[in-house]
Amino acid sequence: MSWFTKTFSSTMGRKIIMSVTGLFLCSFLVVHLIGNLQLFNDDGGASFNLYSYFMANNIVIRIMEIVLVAGFLFHIYDAIMLVRRNKAARPVDYVEQRPQDNSTWSSRNMGLLGTVILVFLIIHLWNFFVPARFGGLEGVVIEGAEYENLYIRVVESFQIWWYVAIYVVAMVALAYHLIHGFQSAFQTLGLDHKKYTPFIQKFGYAFSILVCLGFAIIPLYFFFLY
Repeated sequence: MSWFTKTFSSTMGRKIIMSVTGLFLCSFLVVHLIGNLQLFNDDGGASFNLYSYFMANNIVIRIMEIVLVAGFLFHIYDAIMLVRRNKAARPVDYVEQRPQDNSTWSSRNMGLLGTVILVFLIIHLWNFFVPARFGGLEGVVIEGAEYENLYIRVVESFQIWWYVAIYVVAMVALAYHLIHGFQSAFQTLGLDHKKYTPFIQKFGYAFSILVCLGFAIIPLYFFFLY
């Protein structure tokens, strides 16, 4: 086993992978949110459909999708392995536990939050990504050319109350997941300092709330106001 394999199969190595992939996925969230904000343009969905076409047919974007999937898989796999390793290190719980005294609720429930996000992600990809990439959407003419109408799929999906509920609950889970994960990633990578850590904590909190709120507003808007 090489030093590289030994390093990144250790607990600290897995935490580093979790941190790097987590921060990478944060950047994806920002890009994805900016694209989704095209839904608010008052043009019958033309801007969003053109954006979707660009994302589906740009070679650079398609390559990044592979990187993104790999990032998700590494993140999920390392999370599972870290949980198993932590349980193996302490198979018997302490007689009296007071985890609330030295940890946040989100840090103690990252596994639960991650599971909620994963279930939502599977539903979300099946409903939007799969038909957008492999067919099954209606056509729409924009400026004399025909495109797949992902916009109407979004509108129809966000008229279903239980789907909107799942979406919003998932965004709440994601916000809690990010609040802990963002700060933890910087700490794991050794990028914490008594002078800068308070800013990182505040920025991570604001980032988590604003990004997830931005996503949650979209289904709520189409359900209540469209």
